[in-house]
Amino acid sequence: MNRTAAAAAAFATAGLLGVTAQPAAAAPAALATPCVQKIAVVNNGGFVMNFQVTTRDGQLSAPTDDYPVNQWRLVDLTSTPLAEGVDVRPLVHATAGDDVLGNNFVSYCVNGQTATYTASGTTLNYTVTLLT
Repeated sequence: MNRTAAAAAAFATAGLLGVTAQPAAAAPAALATPCVQKIAVVNNGGFVMNFQVTTRDGQLSAPTDDYPVNQWRLVDLTSTPLAEGVDVRPLVHATAGDDVLGNNFVSYCVNGQTATYTASGTTLNYTVTLLT
């Protein structure tokens, strides 16, 4: 008896014939940290800007008003249509410039906490960085 036939016989004897391996279920994606209720963006760039909050699947909040350097705006996620538990980050729009996403996602939880990002650089070359 060859090895394959011997293995099949052993499985049949043990009642395991016809059992096939199933792929493991994908683990749920971990929530981004920190978990916050509000998103703030400080304008440290050489431009006027506004921002929206976006999710991993592209949902968007309403934009803030335009604001200049050395000012900041805050979006309370409870005032948006976004669902609690989604991962979010700012999408900054520089007037007459580029749109830039925040470098890290955070999770939306109704807990009163704020994630603060800073937008730094110039109209066509800037970053949006989560402060830690």
